[in-house]
This record gives sequence, structure tokens and C-alpha cells, in this order.
Amino acid sequence: MSDHSCARHHARIPSITRDMTSLCTPPATGDFPRITVALTFLMENWSPGTAPPYSPMTSPPKPGTVDRAGIQWSDYGGRSGIARLLRVARQHGATGTVCINARSAELFPETVRHIVAQGFEIGAHNYAQDEVLSGLDEDEERALIRKCLRILHEVSGTRPVGWLSSTIATTERTADLLAQEKLLWHGDYNYLDQPQKLDTRFGGIVAIPHSDYADNRVLRGAPEDWFGCHRDLFDYLYRQEPGSLINITMHGNFGGRPLMAAQLDKLLAYIRTHSDVWMPRHDELARWVDRHDIRDTPFTTRFTA
Repeated sequence: MSDHSCARHHARIPSITRDMTSLCTPPATGDFPRITVALTFLMENWSPGTAPPYSPMTSPPKPGTVDRAGIQWSDYGGRSGIARLLRVARQHGATGTVCINARSAELFPETVRHIVAQGFEIGAHNYAQDEVLSGLDEDEERALIRKCLRILHEVSGTRPVGWLSSTIATTERTADLLAQEKLLWHGDYNYLDQPQKLDTRFGGIVAIPHSDYADNRVLRGAPEDWFGCHRDLFDYLYRQEPGSLINITMHGNFGGRPLMAAQLDKLLAYIRTHSDVWMPRHDELARWVDRHDIRDTPFTTRFTA
């Protein structure tokens, strides 16, 4: 086992080590480890008869027709893609969180049960990917949240403790409603570098930053570009900004295909050559943040020079 002593997030930057190490256990104190890497896999389906608004197809379907190719493309995550991503992660000793549309759970219940059996967390991710929270009134939003939690609980046998909204579309009361349902974490935050605890009308909830460079950024590009960007990001944060978080986000219907899964395999192999890397599930990360009551730390406080 490696030395799991974790550098304080504003401490002097230690030298890089290249030895193969085991993944960090949760830090014993409220100090972030050198780097935290979270895996977020997305299992998504759209409303009946609706295809994703994006795909690798270069020719759109004829107006007024059902986009069968797009619908079938989106089904790949539940059929094969998510299971492949889990397998790659497990081969590197890692687990993570799979955020699931409740409709996906209805379509592919066996895959949801496989996720739990493999030791991964399930997070709620709206009902259908095109059914967003923004535009709903409070009663409608609360009802949709409860519907999703109920379906995922019934299918998986495990009630989710976290939520990531489809398309990161929220309302000003989403965090309140999630806390009212006793959820632990909420993943719709694009203004944070580090996870932190927030206060709501119904108690605290842990805010987890999401990725701004998910796999579909290279949907019609070179898969290796995704790998190169994440490797460079990891190197920069590991050297220059200890205490950072990387949220690696991949969609089962695209990132779960062999071309992209191969890039995840390379990236995880590279990450595992570094020491003091913690790779928690979202619920593990959120419980640590909650236990130590970690609040916002401005960048100017983390790094004074």
C-alpha cells in the first residue's frame, strides 16, 4: 500500500512521483488530497419517439419522420456502453457514479441492477433526458424528482442519494427540493472548482462540480483529443493546484463505445501511475465533505501567489 498522507490543499507543492499506487482512502481530516478524480457515467434516453439532438450522423433525417437511427444510437448505453465503462473502471481498481434517467431504468432494468452489483453508485438524472426541470412550477418539479427517485429505487433496490439534472437545467429551488427529499449531493454546479456544502431551506446539501469537457465534445472529432485534454488537465492540476477535483464524465451511448472506452482505459492507466490520488464515488466524496463541513474556499485563499 502507498503512503496515503494527503497534502493540504494550500500547502507547498510536493514533487511528482511516478510509482504505481493504490487509490487513496478518504482523507482522515478535512484537507483535500493532492487530487481527487471522480468518474461520472451517464445513462440516458429521450422521450418515446424522440432522438437525441446530437449524434455522429452527418445527415439529418427527413423533416417529419422519426429519427430511428438516433433513437437506436441512444439505446447503446443501456445495452452495452455503460457495462463496458464499468468494466474498464474496475480493471483499474476504480468505481464511480452512474447518473441514470428513470426512463432508462425502465427500459434497461438489468443494466441498472448490474451497476449496483458492480459496486457503483446510482444517481438520479431526471426521467427522460429531454424532460428538464427549468420551466416547471414548484409542484411539478417536486413531483418529477419524487417520480425519478421512486422508479430508480424500485428498479435497483437502492434509493439514490444524489441528483444530476439533465442538461444541467435547474430552477432557483432545485437544491431546496433535493434537500427536502434528504438527498446528500447535487451535481449541477459549474461555478465551483471544489465540492462544498451549501445551505438550503431544508438543510445542507453537497455541491459537486461537473465537467465542462465531457466525451461528447469530440463526438465528430478524434477520440484521442479527449484523452490528451484530460491528461494535460491532470498534469497541470497535479503540479500546480493541489487539492483539485477532476470530474471525468462519459455518456454510455457514446463514451461507452470501444473507440472512447479505449481512451478512458489509457487515462486511468496514466492516473494510476501517480501517488495521492483519491477516486471516490460521488456519495463517498459528499459524505467526506459533509462530515468535515467543507465550505467555499476562494481561489485567492487556496493560492496566495
